[in-house]
Formats: sequence, C-alpha cells, structure tokens
Amino acid sequence: MITFKDYYQNSVKLSFTKNPFSKQPKHVWVITKYQHQWLLTKHKDRGLEFPGGKVEEGERADEAAKREVLEETGGMISRLEYIGQYFVDGKGGEVIKNVYYAEVDQLIKQNTYFETDGPVLLDALPGDIHKSPLFSFMMKDAVLPQSLKVIKKIEANSLR
Repeated sequence: MITFKDYYQNSVKLSFTKNPFSKQPKHVWVITKYQHQWLLTKHKDRGLEFPGGKVEEGERADEAAKREVLEETGGMISRLEYIGQYFVDGKGGEVIKNVYYAEVDQLIKQNTYFETDGPVLLDALPGDIHKSPLFSFMMKDAVLPQSLKVIKKIEANSLR
C-alpha cells in the first residue's frame, strides 16, 4: 500500500490489490488508450484528465467505467483491466475509487460529452503534468505514475 497527500493535501491510500477498501466503490477512473495513444477528455472546469466518475445505483464499478469512457470520449472499450483502488480522506468526506486500464477500439462521435469537451489524444504524457495548468488536479498526485508502472507491466505481458 502506498500513502501520500493528493493535490489538495488530502490523505490518500493506494493499493494494487483487489478491492482493499470497498467491494462496491462509488467512483471509477479509467486510464485509457486508443490506437497506442493516451485517450483523455477535457473537463470543462478541471482540464485534461482520464475519464471517470460516479457509479450509478444498481451499476457495478466495471460497468460504470465503460459507461464513463463512452460518455466522456465516445470510446468503446475492447479491454478493461482492474488496476487498483484508492481511498481519499478528504475535507468533503471519504472517496473510494477503482482505477482501471482500458483499451478502446473505436471512437464514436457523441451528441454530448456531458461535463467534458470530448476526446483528446496524446502520443505521450508529459513528465511535468503536476506543473501544467492544462491538466486536472486528478492527474497531479501519485495515483497516475504508480498506476502507469502497473500498466507498463500489463502491456509488456501482452506482447509475450
């Protein structure tokens, strides 16, 4: 387990084991790729980030991950893999979020992308995301770099 402070100095616990904090988390975050590019979305208030959001009533977290990617990017997931889960003890309460890695095989134009401006493709993630005003606060703590280490292993195993 990894512990750290997030962008807003909230205490965070991150684990790469299956559901260490909740079997039914209320939030998801999906680190997404489309044709070897990172697939992000531009949130209207927060900036560039990977898709994610709340798990709706009667919905499983993996279903929410697929729905959020479709709603915010138009992406149809061909592969979804659980990466880990994190717990934030925030000023506004506790948040438990599943982190997934997804490969998207097609982007479908949406009439609306809800609270986002739709898909954004990047060949690489900049090394100074934590300093860039273009990126959301969600991209600026230890969850992303730690998750990318796990994804690198997943991708290496897929090539075998």
